[in-house]
Amino acid sequence: MNTGIMKKTTWMIMIVLALYVTGGLVLFFFQDAFLFHPAPLPLHHVFSFEQPFEEINLPFKGNNLSIVKFRPDFKKKGIVLFFHGNMRNVEYYKKYPPLFTRNGYELWMIDYPGFGKSTGPRTEPAIYQQALAMYSLAVKEISKDSLLVYGKSIGTGIASFLASHKPCNHLILETPYYNIPALARHYFPVYPVVSMTRFTFPVNTYLSGIQIPVTIFHGTEDEVVPFSQSLQLAREHPNIDFISIDKGKHNNLFDFPVYQKKMDSLLRLKTRH
Repeated sequence: MNTGIMKKTTWMIMIVLALYVTGGLVLFFFQDAFLFHPAPLPLHHVFSFEQPFEEINLPFKGNNLSIVKFRPDFKKKGIVLFFHGNMRNVEYYKKYPPLFTRNGYELWMIDYPGFGKSTGPRTEPAIYQQALAMYSLAVKEISKDSLLVYGKSIGTGIASFLASHKPCNHLILETPYYNIPALARHYFPVYPVVSMTRFTFPVNTYLSGIQIPVTIFHGTEDEVVPFSQSLQLAREHPNIDFISIDKGKHNNLFDFPVYQKKMDSLLRLKTRH
């Protein structure tokens, strides 16, 4: 190999290494921006929902914890703690409340730090602590056996954490991931993501400690969280009620009759006492 070719090869290797390192630094320092896409709201913002609701702004470790409670259409038979996805704030998920309220459940929807009116540092421990705070409020109003936990997308990790640490009746997961490092590995296979990710949300680990019924919904054409991640969870935990939705994507499962029918059936079941 002549000197010119060697120099060209060396420069190419250096450029590739520089791009690799730069990409790794971006991934490490901006991973919060990859995972979360919040839309903050001022405290004086007036929420717009079609269902009757109550807004709670709870002082939490020097910050604000925003919870919106949607009242059921008839006598309350239970409470659903709802952990939404990584987009905007509770208003973005306003299509969900009627599904629960028409079945007699009060729906409590929390905003994570930086989302909506919730403030404070957005760390995994902080998000878990806020979930526990909402749980503590709920069990003051209703039996733990009448409490359901629902997680969508990024919220499945938080919902799984809560259900593995506190008693409840049922855990429902919509488009869950195996854990954040596994999801990151899907998108960035050339990086050592296990050692790089600051968020883990290990759904797989939390499900191992859960004895209550678990239902998973996942679309076969999910373009955000691979369908294979739910399949892996179902294989490792065969007692899971796994609902595969043919041609379903990440944000349209709500529109499928199979999802609506299954949720109505599940929510109409008589709660344990």
